[in-house]
Amino acid sequence: MAYEIQNTALVNHYPLGRLRSFVSDFLRALDASPEEAEIISDGLMTAAQWWHPGQGQGIEKLFRYKRRLENGGIVPQASMRWLVDSPAYALLDAAKGFGYVAAQRAMLRAIVKAKRSGIAMVGVRGSNHFGIAGYHALTAAKQGMIGWAMTNAAAEMAPWGSAQVVLGTNPWGIAIPRSRDAAIVLDMALTMSGKGMMRWYEREGRPMPDDWALTPIGEKTTDPAAAMAGPLLPIGAYKGYGLSLFTDVLAGVMTGALFGRDVFQEETNFDVGHMLVAIDPSALLPAAEVEARLEKLVEQVKAAPPIDPARPVMLPGEVEFQRMAERQKTGLPVARETVAKLRPLAEELGVEPL
Repeated sequence: MAYEIQNTALVNHYPLGRLRSFVSDFLRALDASPEEAEIISDGLMTAAQWWHPGQGQGIEKLFRYKRRLENGGIVPQASMRWLVDSPAYALLDAAKGFGYVAAQRAMLRAIVKAKRSGIAMVGVRGSNHFGIAGYHALTAAKQGMIGWAMTNAAAEMAPWGSAQVVLGTNPWGIAIPRSRDAAIVLDMALTMSGKGMMRWYEREGRPMPDDWALTPIGEKTTDPAAAMAGPLLPIGAYKGYGLSLFTDVLAGVMTGALFGRDVFQEETNFDVGHMLVAIDPSALLPAAEVEARLEKLVEQVKAAPPIDPARPVMLPGEVEFQRMAERQKTGLPVARETVAKLRPLAEELGVEPL
């Protein structure tokens, strides 16, 4: 897999509990509430267990959190308020608070509504980066709901046929509950990769795949440095571009948040928009019948003969859950560069360094 850690000398490994405590203490030192610190540390630790550290979704986020908490881009203990609250939909003003917290509150509100109405959507505006989309979708699956989480993001993707960035990676998370097995969880950006992984490849001195990004003048390249100022390429060519546009309509245009080239541009006012959807899987058919039909579909998928016998067919999320179980035993990887840069910040805040 392209995202496996090739050079283990670039990372340290830490027990989950140690990293979770460090993140919580770090955020509390920056005036986050106990609730905020708990939600964010849980989200970052989920990302650290699922993903490659080069994707920058784990403890690496603390650099941005510190900067934005200090410059007013993120407001700790923000006074979030509900602007719209109907039986099947709602809109939350995150008031520049933590994106992880705003998205969790929105998904929990959507779950409550979906249990009554069958389906519900909750938009968020005035927010910040909300972490990994699958984390919020899985919140719904843990309560027996299908969860769908999406957000807009800084412009890094060009419309198909152009090299001028307009749209974000605009990630999706979709989670489908199963009563006897782990949920099916799809967590994906709408680009082939992100700038974080490109930087990791650059540090390792490795060429990146030529379908990740273009140079600023629209040429394909395997050189991460040459593509750093160019556009990221969408998944599925023009199809990923269409999905990114669709996401910005739901998360940005419809919520009153910024969108397109404007979102995530001003350091002290990103005004990110999210859309969280919860669906009761038994809204149309009895729950037992839906479950039986789902498991039959899963059986058909898993029974498909693999092209490579050493790599059996897997469900979305299965690799991440396996990686999570393994890392809980062996420790979570953190780039040594990240650890070195965090130590002086931790000492500044009076937090025990890693």
